[in-house]
Parts: sequence; C-alpha cells; structure tokens
Amino acid sequence: MTESIEVAEGDITKQRVDAIVNAANESLLGGGGVDGAIHRAAGPELLEECRTLGGCPTGEARLTKGYRLPAQLIHTVGPIWRGGDHGEDGLLASCYRNSLALAVQHDIHTVAFPAISAGAYRFPIERATGIAVTETKHFLQHNDSIQKVVFVCFNTRAYEVYRAAMGQTA
Repeated sequence: MTESIEVAEGDITKQRVDAIVNAANESLLGGGGVDGAIHRAAGPELLEECRTLGGCPTGEARLTKGYRLPAQLIHTVGPIWRGGDHGEDGLLASCYRNSLALAVQHDIHTVAFPAISAGAYRFPIERATGIAVTETKHFLQHNDSIQKVVFVCFNTRAYEVYRAAMGQTA
C-alpha cells in the first residue's frame, strides 16, 4: 500500500496524474499560492466553471475540468489554523477523505495533493502532514481503485517533513 504513495518536490501543475487537488478558498475563484498557480496554469475557463459551482465549504471537495492542465481538478478547502481547538484537524482530515472519495466516484486513479492548509492558512506543517499521510493510508487500505497518490511539496522543508512522515530517509 505505501508503494502507491509518493512524495515529490516541485510544481503540482506539472504532475502526470489523473487529478490534481487544488487547495482552494471557499469561493473557488482563485487566490494565492497553489490555488493561484493552478488557476493560472488551467486558464480562464477554470474560473468560468468555478463560478457555476457556488463555492465549496471547508472540508468538502468539488471536481472541475483541468482545461490547459493535463489532469482534472479536485478543489478542496482546508481550514485556517486558529490554534487547533476549532476543529481544524477534523476539517483537514475531511479534505483528504472527500477528495479521495470524489476521485473514486469519478474513476480517477492517480491523484496529486499539495500540503493543504500548510501555506497561507498557517496549519503547522508537521501536524498537517501527519493528518494527510494518516488519512491517505487509511483510505487506501479500504479502497483499491486509487493506484497512486503523490504529495507534491512546495519547498524542501515540506518535502523533508512528508518524507519523515512516510518513514522515508534520504
């Protein structure tokens, strides 16, 4: 099962997967960080489709076309870190569960995730990574339709934290 989970450092929009997960805001209309990069790479048609969705609550996920990207897009809204006592862990776990469930529902077999909420939303990277890895492993243990999950890290620090959480060494 762990063979189906990989850790990579780089640009999530360059991943060769069936679906890229976008760490979106509730409007789904673009923003900074990963969200902005995905919207720029996908082109203006993505914004037009996202306008028809009516947003997405924190912890849920929505599917769109990828347009100029070679993958479909799963948009999920991670929680903003408020100290850890406002249900942030559960909401973040829901992002991974709901994104993977949506992938299964739409016959998507390979998925790339960013470090949801670990950037502008200030979720501590070690804690976010632990949740991401735990939820993904648990999901894959109970569902064999997802063949590969790639955690795509935006910098070396995140890459090292993810590799440690996966029990990988340099």
